[in-house]
Amino acid sequence: MMRSMVLLAAAMALAACNDISPVEPLGDMSSARSAHGPVVMTRNVYLGADLTPLLEAPSADQVPSIAGTVWSRIQATNFPARAGGLADEIVQTMPHVIGLQEAVLYQLQSPGDAVLGGQAPATMVAFDFVQLLLDSLAARGADYRVIAEGTGTVVELPVFTGVGPLPFDDVRFTDRDVILARGDVAAGNAQAAQFQAGIDLPIGGVGGPVLMQRRGWASVDATVDGVSFRFISTHLEIQAAAPVQAFQAAELLAIADASPLPVIMVGDFNSAADGSQTPTYGTILAAGFRDAWHRRGEAGYTCCHVEDLSNVQPTLDQRLDIIFMRGFGDAPGAAIGARTELVGDMTADRLPSGLWPSDHAGVVAWLRLPPPFIAVN
Repeated sequence: MMRSMVLLAAAMALAACNDISPVEPLGDMSSARSAHGPVVMTRNVYLGADLTPLLEAPSADQVPSIAGTVWSRIQATNFPARAGGLADEIVQTMPHVIGLQEAVLYQLQSPGDAVLGGQAPATMVAFDFVQLLLDSLAARGADYRVIAEGTGTVVELPVFTGVGPLPFDDVRFTDRDVILARGDVAAGNAQAAQFQAGIDLPIGGVGGPVLMQRRGWASVDATVDGVSFRFISTHLEIQAAAPVQAFQAAELLAIADASPLPVIMVGDFNSAADGSQTPTYGTILAAGFRDAWHRRGEAGYTCCHVEDLSNVQPTLDQRLDIIFMRGFGDAPGAAIGARTELVGDMTADRLPSGLWPSDHAGVVAWLRLPPPFIAVN
């Protein structure tokens, strides 16, 4: 709690000062695309359904039925098709490095053994979001690879199917933070871990399974245009768990501080950029980071479309997905520029089926870096 108070104080101090240099906007898109420096993206690809009904299950014996409904919704939001839409976004912008959140792996055991007290893990792959996205990229001639991967929440639940003499499957959910890089990007020193702060959520009360909600981060050192930097991707806890989020943010900043390189930090921070929900956004700025978003008159909202992704018009009303940077020409007079765009935020971005590629919009930033960060050929 003391650390939460410290973080809150830091955010309040930030609000009172105006000496944090903003990111300088680039001009037209042609200058942004030709600027020297990395192009980076953050993309929450959406796990496919709202898990709240599971957490609100009135009893353990109702969990399989509720899980069956949630699993049906996950299948209906059709990640194999959505992967194609996400790949189109990437091909149109060609970021050097991409931070993915909710890059889920779903595995199946059919029939399952959980309702009989078995504990064998489900191993048959139902949906591997990362592989599906990589396959979609490859089909479009885009060369990307995984360069860092961290595992967050893992939970396996019985799912009522109504089929066969044992009408239950087991579905295993593994949440992952993944970093992709273009084939021409040099990268190394990959690291990933869960945050020390997490939440244990009982499902269905006493006697039911426990969802050990664990979030984490992944990072890598990358070099683009002769510029080396530390790239960190994360997904922090929700606003309703603000104290846990604050501890995670403090840990994240310590991880960034440990790098001798300039840092680009991206992710779904679950902290609105207007400061209306939790102090995390302000805390990160107070630690010397700059927000790449700099489009005057545009809110840049990234969250959220409706659960089943069927809304015709965008329903985004918060800016939670952010690209932060620190250490690139932070000295007085040093100009750092960025051109940022949203993807997945316009009606034209919907798939032919009418689904959105994700319940979040993504953010892409073209960075222009000053000397001495740019290598001279």
